[in-house]
Amino acid sequence: MSNSAQTSASKRIEALLDENSFVEVGGRIFARATDFNMTEQDTPADGVVTGYGTIEGSLVYVYSQDASVLGGSVGEMHAKKICAIYDMAMKMGAPVIGLVDCAGLRLQEATDALNGFGQIYLSQTMASGVIPQITAVFGSCGGGMAVSAAIADFTFMEEKKARLFVNSPNALDKNYTSKCDTASAKFQSEDAGMVDYVGGEDSVLEEIRRLISILPANNEDDLSYDECTDDLNRVCADLAGCAGDASLALTLISDDNFFMELKKMYAPEMVTGFIRLNGTTVGCVANRSEVYTDGEKTDSFEPVLTAKGCDKAADFVRFCDAFNIPVLTLVNVTGYKADKHSERRIAKAAGRLTYAFANATTPKVTVVVGQAYGTAYLTMASKALGTDVVYAWPDASIGMMDASAAAKIMYAKEIEASDNAAALIAEKAASYSEKQSSALAAARRGYVDDIIEAADTRKRVIAAFEMLFTKREGRPDKKHGTI
Repeated sequence: MSNSAQTSASKRIEALLDENSFVEVGGRIFARATDFNMTEQDTPADGVVTGYGTIEGSLVYVYSQDASVLGGSVGEMHAKKICAIYDMAMKMGAPVIGLVDCAGLRLQEATDALNGFGQIYLSQTMASGVIPQITAVFGSCGGGMAVSAAIADFTFMEEKKARLFVNSPNALDKNYTSKCDTASAKFQSEDAGMVDYVGGEDSVLEEIRRLISILPANNEDDLSYDECTDDLNRVCADLAGCAGDASLALTLISDDNFFMELKKMYAPEMVTGFIRLNGTTVGCVANRSEVYTDGEKTDSFEPVLTAKGCDKAADFVRFCDAFNIPVLTLVNVTGYKADKHSERRIAKAAGRLTYAFANATTPKVTVVVGQAYGTAYLTMASKALGTDVVYAWPDASIGMMDASAAAKIMYAKEIEASDNAAALIAEKAASYSEKQSSALAAARRGYVDDIIEAADTRKRVIAAFEMLFTKREGRPDKKHGTI
């Protein structure tokens, strides 16, 4: 398969790509450095196997670091090989996949290695939004290599041996690994939000293949379509009961129940991932207040926006927009997380998500499946932000706040003087709901395009995206936004 030794680096490539499809590039390159006894070091392929191959017939470029060669550290020629792969991928319009097992910057090459890191960053930056970039961590990914992983669109991590960090856990003040292992897959996926998927080495490689199979090859040539074998008019009879568990709802409406959730362990109250509708890849953002496993409720969350959830969704929407992947949003939100910790970041994070939805020109469809209150609803791809089509389920509530809460504020004096406050509140709340916070009230004002039965969501959303297939939308002439 490769001119390089059959190390774990080349074996990973072999497991990732279609059988016998890999062609190595630069396999005979060695380190040029001669200082610090480097001439005595054997550096086959300079510690990184690079080349191209196919995944389910689609062209991809790949580099895989070899920890058996100077710890897989990045030196001058090592970096040049990775940059060369990026150059080829940009010309051909194909994704780049990095399989990382790296000790960091090669100290023997000092400034040459440091410059090499900078060139990798530049290559990644130029490729961002043009071709998909995927990083998978199987060993060490520290310091500058962690920054590289952060620039990539998606990051995967092996659950036991992989280590991802800028600063080693033991180097953090008053911390040690057994107290808080900040380099672990658990921390990076649950607390840092850096990692999209965690699993064993084989499952990581399989998930990368799965992701590549549904993504566009680049921002112009869309190869993310597949033949649909599911019924386009399939009725989802149980969908109304899934308003709280968005991941379950998205699975039910997708072709053949396909759903690939990303960053599942980070900010679980916000769902991001990909489904298929009529063979087309669709990005999904949704609020989640419940989790069901095998029919049993296993977790619950407040139906509110959090800073972490907003950041997670904003990054995902920006990726979808860059590659013109349609976005479906399921809304069930009552407001913002209310505590001191959240207040530090929620305004900025909600602003980023609001901007991401409003700035996106890709086809956008929103379905209000539960509550949609206040400016938190506006942030979740509302009609006011330029969403193309907005639907609501019959029992959805759309407005400033819960009708009973609004009635208590608006009729506070009458309620205080009433002999039957509960009855008065119920009466006023019903009136307020009918006039201001029902799906019908929003539809009458044009804020909702149609009220649809939950069971018909799949066919109505498919029809909406088919109508939006040729969407073209301009933006003011500017270099870029600043949010």
